[in-house]
Amino acid sequence: MCGIVGYIGQHDVKEILLRGLEKLEYRGYDSAGIAMLNEEGIHLFKEKGRIADLRAVVDPNTSATLGIGHTRWATHGAPSRINAHPHQSASGRFTLVHNGVIENYAILQQEYLQDVALKSDTDTEIIVQLVEKFVNDGLSVEEAFRKTLTLLKGSYAIAMIDAENQEVIYVAKNKSPLLVGIGNGFNVVASDAMAMLQVTNQFVELMDKEMVVVTRESMTIKNLNGDIIERAPFTAELDASDIEKGTYPHYMLKEIDEQPFVMRRIIQKYQDENGQLTIAPEVVAEVVNADRLYIIACGTSYHAGLVGKQLIEKWAKIPVEVHVASEFSYNMPLLSEKPLFIYISQSGETADSRAVLVQTKKLGHKAITITNVPGSTLSREADYTLLLHAGPEIAVASTKAYTAQIAVLAILATAAAKAKGIALDFDLKKELGIIANVMEMLCDAKEEMEKIAREYLSTTRNCFFIGRAVDYYVCLEGALKLKEISYIQAEGFAGGELKHGTIALIEDGTPVVALSTQEHVNLSIRGNVKEVVARGANPCIISMRGLETDEDRYVIPAVHPMLTPLVSVVPLQLIAYYAALHRGCDVDKPRNLAKSVTVE
Repeated sequence: MCGIVGYIGQHDVKEILLRGLEKLEYRGYDSAGIAMLNEEGIHLFKEKGRIADLRAVVDPNTSATLGIGHTRWATHGAPSRINAHPHQSASGRFTLVHNGVIENYAILQQEYLQDVALKSDTDTEIIVQLVEKFVNDGLSVEEAFRKTLTLLKGSYAIAMIDAENQEVIYVAKNKSPLLVGIGNGFNVVASDAMAMLQVTNQFVELMDKEMVVVTRESMTIKNLNGDIIERAPFTAELDASDIEKGTYPHYMLKEIDEQPFVMRRIIQKYQDENGQLTIAPEVVAEVVNADRLYIIACGTSYHAGLVGKQLIEKWAKIPVEVHVASEFSYNMPLLSEKPLFIYISQSGETADSRAVLVQTKKLGHKAITITNVPGSTLSREADYTLLLHAGPEIAVASTKAYTAQIAVLAILATAAAKAKGIALDFDLKKELGIIANVMEMLCDAKEEMEKIAREYLSTTRNCFFIGRAVDYYVCLEGALKLKEISYIQAEGFAGGELKHGTIALIEDGTPVVALSTQEHVNLSIRGNVKEVVARGANPCIISMRGLETDEDRYVIPAVHPMLTPLVSVVPLQLIAYYAALHRGCDVDKPRNLAKSVTVE
């Protein structure tokens, strides 16, 4: 669930809502809709596809001064006009938009709504139907709205209008972001300040389990007990560059949160006309015809390349080597007869990687660049480019580009496998959709990640990350994130290697973060944890659902075993963020580092 806008005031709401939704397009979505309320009643317009498609079905002759809108990415129910928001109650009196996931929607339907014929396949519709049921039972609209909120389990940002009252928008929030914007004779609702900067820069931030009664002249915040809460607005002072940050305190936190949207955008961008994930045939042909792939990268991109090696070798059965660019340019190994080079770089301007590209081009070898920046040097000078579609990444510590790189490498691996006639027993498009949903859940677990950061990293001078198989590569990335923004000495190791020397550094209280997402090495990594605990370590085990034990600190929802790096890295990113934040570090601009390394 991706974006919410709402307006109540003096002006025609139609264009305000549509422009607001356009500002939220970066989040990724598959359908959109608006509802406007005037003297004639509710006017509802929904459409599968882009905002442009929605504009085409909106009646230009309809005008109103109250309305809500939404962009949706399908979670419960396929992308369709019926499943698009807004959703309405059985009588049509109440109309509602919702971001988030209602975990107990099926239980609520069974307990309260057995006699209601639902129109959609969404969890959202349960909310609006419950409100109408409780109003029919005799409660006021505000009481029914509050009672419904107390029953919901999960995450939500909600805006609801009542066809019998043109003076109110009912708003609520839990875990999913939502703001109320303050104007002169009008007020607005938005999941992101960017959506409503067109009309105001004054916003009030809502906290979890709060509801708001929004009118043209006022907004009243209450908790779920009905107590009124006072909170002053803040000014969203956003210039051209800050627009991208919105109201987030740091770009890094925003970019971590954007990862679910990036996954969905990559799915959209790499689909063919039949909805199947695909790579340009000429690129796939180069990959399949090569006898060995050489991935060249630096830092975080190098770690993504290590994961990509596993995906390509296991799925497409093509040998892959991964090299640090700065070493390869001065110490080129003996190359195979038909090599193909893949350069991975967020900026596409990495000097070390370009040095290798210049050398390999002189040797006559073909190159593919995987980058976030079209028209960048590595993109221009390579033979082919695969774009990440991650949007601008401003924070020095890369987050969304890393997961985007792995996702694109996964699509490349499956496309190569298909071209070679290798049948895979999974649907990557479906699996990446699951990944996006799990990422969203992990991004909602910020409070827990902050607790872990406080518990393990508030005073430590060092930290070790251990994992086996593909978890080892994620540990390298987790350690890099922690060291580069918090300045804690952090290292990632293959679980079995720690005892071959580095275990000498383990002291009483030394934090050791262990990943366990792979069944075939689960017992082995847990044995490594016992080894460091015996020397005084303070272990923090992050495991995958189905492999967890009572001693684990955090359990990640299960995803495809080969794609676990896409989700297991998110807690490590958040832990690093909060560790840096609590140590007073400059999260977005850590010392001695630059976003794009354009010098050797």
